[in-house]
Amino acid sequence: MGVDRTLWVILALFAAACLPVLIALVFCADEILDRLVCAVSEWRERRRERRTIARLDRAVGADALTRDIDLRELDREDRLPLEQIVAELRTLGTHRTTAVGRAAVWKGGTVEAYDSRLRAACRALGIDEHLTELTGVDLEIERVRVEGLLHRAGIALPAARAEQGERHR
Repeated sequence: MGVDRTLWVILALFAAACLPVLIALVFCADEILDRLVCAVSEWRERRRERRTIARLDRAVGADALTRDIDLRELDREDRLPLEQIVAELRTLGTHRTTAVGRAAVWKGGTVEAYDSRLRAACRALGIDEHLTELTGVDLEIERVRVEGLLHRAGIALPAARAEQGERHR
């Protein structure tokens, strides 16, 4: 009979030790349940997003579109950020349009630097350009075409040279 009494004492002490935990669980049950429900709903949302992205990738054929892109090109340390290229393009474009009265060497250098930045912007955005291959009027036409493509991509550049209209009158 001593064993039964010892067992009851151990159970009573265990119940007394667990009583504060049980009381805390009763008072915090709504908070615990709320956290559990939120965690499950976040997990379901992430799972749904992953499935949607996977379906879109399959529908668009994203693997085929990105297979030929070399991502190491984007991580080069000597690559300028697109924002810096655009800022330099705008500055050079303004210099190019307001080059009235400047020396021919200065104008030529400005146009060369502008074309260099146009090529850099095209490389950054994956736009085909042929600025290095052309000369004369063909180069001017290609420059306008590239500026139009950059404009369509969201890069606003200064308007074409003001003296162009005067020269053709």
